[in-house]
Amino acid sequence: MPILIVSAPVSLDELRRMAAEQFGDFVKAVVDVQGGVMAVGGELHADEEALLLQQGARQADLWGVNLYPDRSAAELVELDSMINVRPSQGNRSRGVEDAAVRRRILDIVARLVVP
Repeated sequence: MPILIVSAPVSLDELRRMAAEQFGDFVKAVVDVQGGVMAVGGELHADEEALLLQQGARQADLWGVNLYPDRSAAELVELDSMINVRPSQGNRSRGVEDAAVRRRILDIVARLVVP
């Protein structure tokens, strides 16, 4: 499945279709907190990250998440990815430790993922 760069709203139904073709109940995504876009559908977060980097994004602005289209809005986004481990940025876990960055990620996903 090709990786999609999402800059305009994508439906939960489209994410469900993508999930069914890959992991069953979720899709991987990388959110560009500076550019306000996300890459969706890669086998690895690193694949999506690489595509965004090729398009001019900065690695410091890219954060990996998992999207679960069949969960409630509050549980749609899971902040968990190996690409998030960045001790040089003060992020020592697979999650997103900075509250402002977490909020930005959730705001972008809320704008781009629609019912």
